[in-house]
Amino acid sequence: MAPVAAIARFNDRLSPRGSFAIRRSGRLVASLLIVVLASFFVVHLVPGDAVRAALGPTAPVGLVENTRADLGLDKPLPQQFTDYVGGLFRGDLGTSIQSRQDVAEVITSRFPTTLVLATLGFTMALVGALPLGMGAALIARSTKGGSANPVISGGLGVLIAIPDFLLSAILIAVFSVWLAVLPPAGWGDPGSLVLPVLGLSLGPMAYLARIVQVEMIKVLDSTYMTTAKAKRLPQRIVLFRHALPNIVTATLTVGGLLLSGLTAGTVIIETVFAVPGMGTTLISAVQTKDYPMIQGVVLVFALMVLGVNLLVDLILITVDPRTSISEG
Repeated sequence: MAPVAAIARFNDRLSPRGSFAIRRSGRLVASLLIVVLASFFVVHLVPGDAVRAALGPTAPVGLVENTRADLGLDKPLPQQFTDYVGGLFRGDLGTSIQSRQDVAEVITSRFPTTLVLATLGFTMALVGALPLGMGAALIARSTKGGSANPVISGGLGVLIAIPDFLLSAILIAVFSVWLAVLPPAGWGDPGSLVLPVLGLSLGPMAYLARIVQVEMIKVLDSTYMTTAKAKRLPQRIVLFRHALPNIVTATLTVGGLLLSGLTAGTVIIETVFAVPGMGTTLISAVQTKDYPMIQGVVLVFALMVLGVNLLVDLILITVDPRTSISEG
């Protein structure tokens, strides 16, 4: 009981924010452990021989067995898992069965592309959603009986409901085939960034705009906003000084979830637009049963998602300290 009591005393000395950050960090570590376990054992349940798939159906049996031994795949599964975890502590993600490249090196070369795509997509979604949601709320409030609200909400709902791959196909059909103004695939020059970023950000932008719209309408109907209007303050002061700060918490919370979703959504977008990032690497690894590559990419994706969630939580308790108290 002594260690438990010591931890309790230490926790009591911390500020609510510090205690909140430690709890969240503990959850991150626990989530990572689950990801490591799941990614290792699930990929090994996939039927088929990864070494045979890499060497081809006509490869000699001796070569297949030697390759399997070189990669450590001839050991019992628990021993393979122990070796894998030990490698993680050394920063070793293993060797690709398909290309025989170091997994960490492959991920390092592909990670910047995925990071740029996710960052641009999130920035566009956030920058577009705030004015779109606020404008939708003001239009809905200014029309008689709120008649414009179903139209606006319906339009946003349609954009939210369209799957990423279908939206990407529509963008390619319009801008690459019909208008012929943007390349349908690739990565590097500014023009090739437009369609992947649009395909990744439009759905989340509509979803976040809908949240901003709902929160904005609630704020506009609040008592303090009525008081601000009664003081005959300019519209921009009412909106940006009084209304906007009160929708930040909800926007940040949903925005953090969207950024996590955007990180995972890059897999689909990279595949559709042939972007050489971690998403296409993961799809290729799954097709060839490249266990080490699958495990490495999934682990990095999990780190990105969990890191984003932790960062958003820390921002939230800075913006609204009540968050740490409610979580306590």
